[in-house]
Amino acid sequence: MNIDFAPLEDGGLEIADPIERVHYTLFTPDPVSVAEADTEQFRFPVDAAAGFRSQRITLPTVPATLVRDESETVVAQVEHFSDETLPSGEYSIELSLPLKLYIRVESAIEFSSDDERLLIDFGEQTDVSIGVRSKHEQPAGTITTTDRPRDIMKTVTALSSSLKTISPERSLPTLRGHPPEIELGETLSIPDELSAPDTGIELHVPPTYRHIFPAAPLAYYLGAEMRPGEEPQIVTEGGYTHELVAAHSYEERIARTLKQVFFLDCVTRTEGLYPVPLRERTSLEDRIDLPFGRLYELSPADRLATYLDVPYSAVEDLLPDWKLTTHVSPTAETIETLPYLINDLAIVRTADPQTVSRSSVEDSGMGAYTRGSDTRSAVNQSSDTTYVQVEDDDEAVEQAWIGDETPVGLSKATPEAYRNRFDRDPSDGDISITVVCNDDRMDRERGVVDDVYGSRTDLPFEVAMHHDLTKEELADVLAQPSDFLHYIGHIEDGGFRCTDGLLDVADVETIGIDAFLLNACQSYHQGMALIEGGAIGGVVTLSDVVNSGAIRIGSTLSRLLNSGFPLRAALKIAKGESIVGSQYLVIGDGGLAITQAESGTPILIQLEQKDDDKFNVCLRGFPTTSGGMGGIFSPHIEQVANYTLNSGTTESINLSRADLLDFLRLEKVPVRFDGRLRWSSELAAEISVT
Repeated sequence: MNIDFAPLEDGGLEIADPIERVHYTLFTPDPVSVAEADTEQFRFPVDAAAGFRSQRITLPTVPATLVRDESETVVAQVEHFSDETLPSGEYSIELSLPLKLYIRVESAIEFSSDDERLLIDFGEQTDVSIGVRSKHEQPAGTITTTDRPRDIMKTVTALSSSLKTISPERSLPTLRGHPPEIELGETLSIPDELSAPDTGIELHVPPTYRHIFPAAPLAYYLGAEMRPGEEPQIVTEGGYTHELVAAHSYEERIARTLKQVFFLDCVTRTEGLYPVPLRERTSLEDRIDLPFGRLYELSPADRLATYLDVPYSAVEDLLPDWKLTTHVSPTAETIETLPYLINDLAIVRTADPQTVSRSSVEDSGMGAYTRGSDTRSAVNQSSDTTYVQVEDDDEAVEQAWIGDETPVGLSKATPEAYRNRFDRDPSDGDISITVVCNDDRMDRERGVVDDVYGSRTDLPFEVAMHHDLTKEELADVLAQPSDFLHYIGHIEDGGFRCTDGLLDVADVETIGIDAFLLNACQSYHQGMALIEGGAIGGVVTLSDVVNSGAIRIGSTLSRLLNSGFPLRAALKIAKGESIVGSQYLVIGDGGLAITQAESGTPILIQLEQKDDDKFNVCLRGFPTTSGGMGGIFSPHIEQVANYTLNSGTTESINLSRADLLDFLRLEKVPVRFDGRLRWSSELAAEISVT
């Protein structure tokens, strides 16, 4: 794995992951000379290591930090507003950042932090080793299978070979490897190295697609052997049996089982390598008595039996918001997508979608200026597209559909997009943003996004602006490598409207962009052509969109993406900002994020004013593909001592006006206040003068 270590002229080190487009900077009092270091010296696996000498390291944020001594015992936890001093010794410092970072030193250490930065002081010039593990995961291999259910069950069993542990730490996203890819073929072929872990757990389900697909993420997470059985049930080597049908539907029971086991792993792991104060554990201990220390030491089968004896009602309201529910067709075409869904720990539901008419997904927009053609053919708009609706899952943060049809109200995931992600070329430069405005009447949106993209001082951006392009010029822009394209203009039946005619993406030989927002009328087909050409994911429209509404959606999306939100989560938040929001959908890999969140986890603040000097604050975290389900975050607020799961919501926090202002000024994040979506920096300016 290629990790870049670049010394800074004024002192410090910039660390970059060129595949995930992630950067982080460590500052030192003086310039340092960086040399390659041994990766084997670190307790946990790292992709690259570097060494230098310094007296002090300053971090521009305050990440969750664990310090272990030479026996691997945790001797300190450092959070915001901390002061810790350790005597001379050998220490390993683990930092939870967009990159997983470890520091090894032999020295005394003094830690001090406030709400913005962390200082690590060694007292004198010291040899420092830095180890870095990328959060980018490649599939662990490829399995070939037939479309016969019993072969698929053996394939699903082998997917758990990518788990890096079967302890409760598997609930951490960095310890769940990406499952092997699946290819349909004439015979079943599972490479010898892709053997499932021995957990003593079996998952029995009837050998049908409708039973296998929903159970696949659970089988993966448990490291269970999937076997044919008349009745769905979990069976362990100790003789424990757990039925998977009862008062609820089979799919719902599978989903509840996965959520419960995952949640209890997150809590139990605090007894092991990561003994951090977790809000969810405190809440659970107030209602039930579980021997977490003993649970941590049990075998996977015995621990599972104890977990499943806990009533679901005892944990239901504590469960994290689930990142993704994917609705799939119970057909052979779904088989190859399973590894990508499992990598997200998605809830999988089979669906018989209801076909809906074109008119039911259109907004009127009559009489308003739109981003389409006045002469677009109504026949051409609808003749090659089938629209479907499926039952909504209101417990999921994001939802997606996999199938040939176009979903209404959901994202459309495609296996090509996931594969394109793994073929992504490393970037040795800044995060590249391309903005194209092909209609001067839409300059208002161009002006807004010009101010947004690249406005973060903590990340290196390169923003290219283009106006009134010809077909050849636009084709050249689409062919150039770029992390994100924001297109503002018109799209018609034949393609993008350029100054000299229409450009159809299908005719462009090379696509270099990774992600995109096509903020134009009926941009769905051109967006799908970008995915087929090599792009990873993007936001498109299903119908004509009124220009004023498109400006609001485009402006909001640009700010959310610039703040580190992945495509699906960003669109879910932005949809509420305009009546035309329902006409937008994500296609491809909706978990793709253009940038990293400044504090690691994208955050939405829910703010309520109680009186002139009293405010209630809740923070909702949004997991990403690289920072998936099971991570943790903590607001930089002095009275908050616990961490929260990164797809959960913090407890309500009471703040004075002064404390709220300090908090809002830390980072530019979205805020729901008085029913509107605001931004922390702007809201702070308003509140300070109220």
